[in-house]
Amino acid sequence: MIDVLPIASDRRTALKLRHRAAILAAAAELVAERGGPSFSVDELAERADVARRTVFNHFAGLDDVLLTVCEETLAVLVEDFLATVAGVPVGDGSPAAMFDELAAAMRASDLPAAIIVVLSVLETTGTSRLPAVDLTEAAFARVVDRLVIEVGRRNPGVDPLDAELLVNSLMHGIAVIAKRWAVARVGRSDQEAAAEWALLLEHVLDRTRSGYMPT
Repeated sequence: MIDVLPIASDRRTALKLRHRAAILAAAAELVAERGGPSFSVDELAERADVARRTVFNHFAGLDDVLLTVCEETLAVLVEDFLATVAGVPVGDGSPAAMFDELAAAMRASDLPAAIIVVLSVLETTGTSRLPAVDLTEAAFARVVDRLVIEVGRRNPGVDPLDAELLVNSLMHGIAVIAKRWAVARVGRSDQEAAAEWALLLEHVLDRTRSGYMPT
């Protein structure tokens, strides 16, 4: 007798994953088209080609959808961290070694593109019950948690507190310069905006590395 239960279960899992991905893609498309999250659950469901109830099967509501869009957009940093350290010998687990790896990943990541998407999602909170700042902090917090886990895996002998402090310091710095960069990039070319981001990022890295001791 052929056991069809695992096959059926796999199909259901695949379908759920497709629906979730379709909802997030539809949300990102609507945000890009309308300059912000100015759409309803019904509009989101129609764009994703799913039933309204399917949206709520995967997400608590629009806030949760938008938060997840922001999180997955910012998660490019986690992916770039893993790509950057792939094939590189594991360091000694010291704060300095961890810092160098994270700094390399941040320089390699296309964080400005991710931040533009996040800013578009949070440009208006007309359909959201959460203030934009809360969504921003929640999205960054989720990415911080994921990055701390990966740094810990990369450096199994490291003090977990050191890893958490370092990742949080850098990511909070990224959140701060993102706001400044969003203002500075207005009216500038893509090349000028990229150069401004690079300067701001190096400022964060320098301050995190050396602190505020006299030079």
